[in-house]
Amino acid sequence: MYWSLGPELYNYDVSNIFELAKDPAKPTEYKPTEDGMNIGFTKKSDVPRGTIDFVGGQIITMNGDKVITDGVVIVERNIIKQVTTRANATIPKDALIVDITGKTIMPGLINVHAHSSQGSGEIIPQQNWANYAELAFGVTTVHDPSNDTTEIFTASELQKAGKIVAPRIFSTGTILYGAHGAGYTSHVDSLEDAKFHLQRLKKVGAFSVKSYNQPRRDQRQQIVAAARELEMIVVPEGGSLLQHNLSMIADGHTGIEHSIPTAAIYDDIKQFWSQTDVGYTPTLVVAYGGIWGENYWYDKTDVWTNRKLNAFVPAANFKPRSMRRPKAPDHHYNHVSNAKVAKQLRDLGVKTNIGAHGQREGLGAHWEIWMFEQGGMTPLEALRTATIDPAHYIGMDHAIGSLEVGKLADIIVIDGNPLKDIRQSDNVIYTMINGRLYDANTMNEVGNRKKPRKPFYFEK
Repeated sequence: MYWSLGPELYNYDVSNIFELAKDPAKPTEYKPTEDGMNIGFTKKSDVPRGTIDFVGGQIITMNGDKVITDGVVIVERNIIKQVTTRANATIPKDALIVDITGKTIMPGLINVHAHSSQGSGEIIPQQNWANYAELAFGVTTVHDPSNDTTEIFTASELQKAGKIVAPRIFSTGTILYGAHGAGYTSHVDSLEDAKFHLQRLKKVGAFSVKSYNQPRRDQRQQIVAAARELEMIVVPEGGSLLQHNLSMIADGHTGIEHSIPTAAIYDDIKQFWSQTDVGYTPTLVVAYGGIWGENYWYDKTDVWTNRKLNAFVPAANFKPRSMRRPKAPDHHYNHVSNAKVAKQLRDLGVKTNIGAHGQREGLGAHWEIWMFEQGGMTPLEALRTATIDPAHYIGMDHAIGSLEVGKLADIIVIDGNPLKDIRQSDNVIYTMINGRLYDANTMNEVGNRKKPRKPFYFEK
């Protein structure tokens, strides 16, 4: 019998397992093999050549509240080398100059609760239109807290190697589901059980796991304890139960995913939550307690006319939903109350993040930002929920989330000023992912390597 665990191949000779013991008092013991054969391989990560200079324009650095007018951002290969004013910049002679005068440059968006298909039947498409749509709207990193283990980590590795065009892809893989009947129950009754489940996911590339509907609190605590030993993060889901949410905060989960199901919070919860390092990703597009926030944008805007959705998403996937739209009075949209709670928690030090859930490819990330502003955040605060704060949430703030020297070059250029009008954040004209520059309206590569995008099947 052969089986694999990540890059390791195991085998066991089963010829004697079912033989009756010669002495019934001493039954034959099955001893599983402990050492596997490493069948993994290495592949170089994709890193572009050359230098690209973004000259002019406003720089929203996300390094604190620092904003530079008439600035310069210089990228060498896939690393940010300078972030400064035009007057203080040293521009290399052989650099490709991108004039962004009158525009805004900022870090790429980080969507930390992003469900999206990366394959079908373990086949990964060479061009996944959903990934192109995310990049076209400036989403350069996604964290998927529930996906098929074999497909999403394969897509993640293909993206790193430059074999597919996509945001950086991180995931929990298949969830640690506690309820029965789903087909992938992960039963936990001890710390050893929890470590088994986390180790098998870590072997295939996960640094995070999703603890979902584990019915007992001690089971959830065992998963958290195992994660601390294995240096992994745990994102749970409370299923719209405040008691679950509060116990998850007490037990030190990385964050609460999906909104708490109350329209307001008071001093008890504020004091309790603010004394922890537990983050908050309320997924306002699917907020609990009322009409989903997603429906607000179908109601109030003509989503079906969006140029980028029409360019990168098959019409059947978004036009029926956006044309046949619900209508409701503004005060029926409970996401505003959820966003106000998030603002109150943020003011107390709780880091809050966007999580577009998979609702409306790419555009949903901007809806999340806009809804945080509806809850009272300033435009800069709302933009932090999509950049440096989610980078911190998934432990990546040392590498992405802000425009600082030495960080990876995940950058977007916006035709407008979202600090004055947050609704301009979706006017992305350039997206840079790991140093590769794309025209966000066509998704043709336009940096130091010119590479037109091939047509999608629905364009032919």
